[in-house]
Amino acid sequence: MKKIYVACLALTIIASCKKDTITTYDCTGVAPTYTVDIKPILDANCATSSCHSASAKKDGYDLSSYSGSKSASGKSAFLGSIQHKSGFKAMPDGRAALDEADVKLISCWVQNGAPQ
Repeated sequence: MKKIYVACLALTIIASCKKDTITTYDCTGVAPTYTVDIKPILDANCATSSCHSASAKKDGYDLSSYSGSKSASGKSAFLGSIQHKSGFKAMPDGRAALDEADVKLISCWVQNGAPQ
């Protein structure tokens, strides 16, 4: 009986750790670039002195530059966190979620190959 309980507990833990699927947007007519569209959002919400700046690099992410942001955009945690998906740490940390228009803009930027 004890082995069955442990097996069920393990399955419950594994199932509860499942990550939600990243949302894919219809980006028809939406062609954001890092410099014009994405950098201002990241600078205001992510690349702050205590989070994902060049000096802080919380969790290894520097979102203050194009190269750091493009590198981060290739990881599922980037969009999973911004989209507040289950199984990812919701970002920005300790603050309200980005508005849906900004989330879509960042998502389309990533879907379009993260152009500079």
